[in-house]
Amino acid sequence: MKLDMKLPLVIAIALLLSSHAMASPQAPKPPTANSDRLGLTCTQILQMTSTQWVERFIAKKSGDTQSKLRAVAAYGKCYDARTDQLAATLAKSGTGPLTKANENFHDFDQAVTNFVAKGLAITDPPADELKSAYAALYEKQFRYEFLRARRQKNSHPNPLTPEELEETGNAKTQFGQELDALPIDKMRELHAAFSKMFDAPLSDSMKLQIYRFAIFVLEQPSTKPFSPAPF
Repeated sequence: MKLDMKLPLVIAIALLLSSHAMASPQAPKPPTANSDRLGLTCTQILQMTSTQWVERFIAKKSGDTQSKLRAVAAYGKCYDARTDQLAATLAKSGTGPLTKANENFHDFDQAVTNFVAKGLAITDPPADELKSAYAALYEKQFRYEFLRARRQKNSHPNPLTPEELEETGNAKTQFGQELDALPIDKMRELHAAFSKMFDAPLSDSMKLQIYRFAIFVLEQPSTKPFSPAPF
């Protein structure tokens, strides 16, 4: 008899709880990696330059800084996935980088990271989130190019074209101008950090990429970019 009296009370409480759960608003779900790819695969995304991808992304979402950061982050994740796949392929085939090559790249990567940290902080005004995100893409590019060179097994890289030789000269001049615009103590600190990137054995093509990268880090956002991003 007591059980029969409690049963309606239990049902009433259950109905009350279920109605409250249905009425309570659910927190919005954060955007997923797939939604930030706009339904595309990483292969399709990487067929575009990062600039083209960001333009496509903000056309679908919005043009605010957070949307641009999400676009760059999605591009970077795809870049990492491609690099990781290449590394796995090289390891499986036994043609991956040797220990010494890995050590060289590790030292180079640390020098790049150090230069980025100093360079983005030195610029006036300091770099914003978006520029920092693009600088990180350069670092991803260096890692991919390092592994791709191992896959090609090209111990004698192709020499620079006349156009690239001219650009290298222009890049050295431009980088010098960027340094000269800094206070003397900052200039010396940054030049030392820049020089560390050249301690590793580098091809002439990679050296040109480093100059482009260094100029990107230091140039003012109001000026025309020295060269478009290589990705």
